[in-house]
Parts: sequence; C-alpha cells; structure tokens
Amino acid sequence: MALIGYARVSTEDQDTAGQRLALEQQGCALIFEDRASGGSRDRPNLSRALARVGEGDTLIVVRIDRLARSLVHLLEIVEQLRAKGAYFRSINDPIDTSSAQGMLMTQMLGAFAEFERALIRERTRAGLAAAMARGAKPGNPKMRARDPAAIADIGYAHKERYLHALVDDRHRWLPTVERLRPHLPWSVVLRQIRAIKPPVRSFSERTLVKACRALVKAGYADAVILQAAPRLPPDTRVARLVADRLKTYPEASLRDLAGWLSRDLREPTPRGGIHWSAEGVRRVLERARGLGLLLDREASSDPCLIA
Repeated sequence: MALIGYARVSTEDQDTAGQRLALEQQGCALIFEDRASGGSRDRPNLSRALARVGEGDTLIVVRIDRLARSLVHLLEIVEQLRAKGAYFRSINDPIDTSSAQGMLMTQMLGAFAEFERALIRERTRAGLAAAMARGAKPGNPKMRARDPAAIADIGYAHKERYLHALVDDRHRWLPTVERLRPHLPWSVVLRQIRAIKPPVRSFSERTLVKACRALVKAGYADAVILQAAPRLPPDTRVARLVADRLKTYPEASLRDLAGWLSRDLREPTPRGGIHWSAEGVRRVLERARGLGLLLDREASSDPCLIA
C-alpha cells in the first residue's frame, strides 16, 4: 500500500522543496515532479505517477491545484485511480477518497462541475436567442459568405483541437497500440482498446487509424505502428494477445485470462467456440513461450499462472 507523492510548479524558477517536505512528512517514499502549467494535461511525470500507482496505493498532493486546475480534469484523475483500486488524497483540502467523507466530497465536486456546465449551456442558449431576437444571424459571417481564408482557419482550428484531445488522453490507449502494432491487425488492436477499463474514447477501426496517423505526424508516436501487419496463424495472434496481457497484468491467473479472452475480447477458441478454459490458455502460453514472447516468465514455476 504505497504512498506516492506528486508535486508541481509552473516555471523552472520555482522550487518544489516545500511540497517535497510536506509529502515526505506524509510518508511518501516516491515523489514525481513536473514543471508545467496546471492547465496543461501533457505532463510526463504526472503520467508516470498515474502509471506507477497500483491497487491499494494512494496518490498524494499538497493542494488539489498542484494536480489539476479544472474540476473535470481532477475528477478524471480520481476516476482513473478508482478504476485501479487506488486512492487520492490532498493534504490541505478535505479530499481523501479512501474515506467515506472524502469520497462524498469528491462526488459533490462532480455534482458542482456538472451544475457549472449546465449553467454555461443555459447562458449560451439564452444569449443566442436574445441575439436572434435582435435580428442577428447565427454563425460566422465570413463562413456564411464562404470566405476561403475563414474556411482554412476553421479547418486548422478543428485539426488543432482534435490533436490536443488526442494528446491529452493518449496515455490511456496509445501504449496498447504501440505494444501490438504492427504485429497484429487493427481490428484485433481495436478489440484490445475497447476492453480497457474504464472505457477510453470511442473508436472505430477507421478513426483509430486516423488518430494514430495524426499522433505520428505530430511526433507523439513512432511511425512503425502504421506499417502493414503480417498475416498470422490464429494461435500466434492469440499468443501475442495473451503475452501482452501478462505484461500489463503479471498477476493474472489462467482463469483470469480465460475470462478476459471470452468476455472482453470475444476471441474464438481454436475450435470456434466462445468460452476459453484454463487448459486452453495454458496451451496458448506454451505457444507464446515458444515464440519467445514470455522469456521473462518461467514455464512451470510461475505461481500466478494457476487455474
């Protein structure tokens, strides 16, 4: 049950010493630091901290504004931790999701965030109605006139927003793509992504490829993921899937893997069935070892691979 600290300052000139001291006093042996704006979601050490947190661990900050500047972002992080069975605590705020009171406060923040969004929508609709009552026409006048420069500007802005949205949440799904591509086809990779809990952005095969191309073009992903996938026998494909699953969840048992293949991936068995058995998974693991995909795991002495 590790206590993991996170500290952030906005500029290189600022110092995290005060935050580090407070986190160490709380018992944090591991502390991640970022020097970046709180409004930015592209913080590499925050991503590392969230990846490091495991079941039963607690992520601790001195104040919630060190973690996130918006309620939406804060609640996203809390939900990500909750899905892993982990907790969040702020030293100087009444938030500790390991307690009933702290979880209630977090849920109240979520309710306030939704209330704020509803008010913004209501004010926007009222403002549009008032403008139209005064005779104003909705929309961009240059767009109504089909001005080429305006159309180009709107197109560029849309692409930038799309890229920023991809960059913000890529840490949840891109590692899966990078582990499986180009060894496996996009259809299989998409099934893996759809099995991620809690769910990530809604992809189709076409939009997943489009998103990966955009990240490669922007320098956030290696172009190797776009290479054509080889034709693989079904047993080799399943062996790669299970090997990747074990790298992510090394404590998974044979029954866990069987349930995952059957329920989450809906991967057919060698005989065309829909229910995997522990023995069937054991044969897949032997195939994975034969392919050199599980060199770091002992064939017979691994205690977690039990039925």
